[in-house]
Amino acid sequence: MLIPNSPGGGYDQTGRAAVAVMENGDITGGSFEVTNVIGAGGSVAMSRLMNAEGDERTMMTAGLGVVGSLYSFAAPYKLHDATPLAQLIEDQEGVLVPADSPLKTIDDLVQAWRDDPSAIVVGGGSSPGGPDHLFPMQLAGAVGVDPREVNDRYVVYDGGGPLTSALLGNKIDVGFSGVGEFEGQLASGELRLLAVSGDERLDGDGISDAPTLTEAGIDLVFTNWRGVLAPPGISDERRDELIGMLEEMHATPEWQQALEDNGWIDEFKTGDDFDTFLQEQDERVATTLEELELL
Repeated sequence: MLIPNSPGGGYDQTGRAAVAVMENGDITGGSFEVTNVIGAGGSVAMSRLMNAEGDERTMMTAGLGVVGSLYSFAAPYKLHDATPLAQLIEDQEGVLVPADSPLKTIDDLVQAWRDDPSAIVVGGGSSPGGPDHLFPMQLAGAVGVDPREVNDRYVVYDGGGPLTSALLGNKIDVGFSGVGEFEGQLASGELRLLAVSGDERLDGDGISDAPTLTEAGIDLVFTNWRGVLAPPGISDERRDELIGMLEEMHATPEWQQALEDNGWIDEFKTGDDFDTFLQEQDERVATTLEELELL
């Protein structure tokens, strides 16, 4: 299982959870080697997957962040050019600040943006076009702030781990990323959560008090997603076998517990349905990057 970002990031959490369930349930009849392939927001890992054409023993976690990185680094392929296997989850994004930040509420951030977008340094764990980039741009647009001005102050970090360090080191003012990657720092009070991006509040110490954007009067719901790909050029029989393994994993109580423990939304689709979804996500990213004049 290739993981396209640093240990501790969202892809890492999702991929390792899936591997643990499949190994413990003897679903694959063998064991996994999990490898974090770091660099270029997931494009390095995607290159490795595409270069493994025909390899029927390799999978990779992927998501909206990798879609964006392929545009950012001008890759000659898209996610659907690999072999789509399954979407596993959707995940809410959070708006995070250091504990001592003067920004106490999401309204404070909105007001600061309206006063002077250039004064707020924003960070995310994905390249332009990824979820941690798309979310603040769409949030800015929803509150009447020019996303291009926010984009000028956006700093890319390679996953949740480096983003955490940047927040705790006060290198950025606000971070945008999946909430599950920061549970420890939120529970300890090192970080504060100003809002979450989904339909409902999330549970957890330092998390459950954070309102949804809708509750805060902002007309925006935003979710990230993660899934699994195989290299291009594998046989149809092996594709169906790998999808079957993921379907069996999804049906286990252990996976349902992993969803609950991580606050993930169960959004499972496979094969051709997932392929169609990937093409739609590619268009979603391209449209936003064009609006930001980044394409």
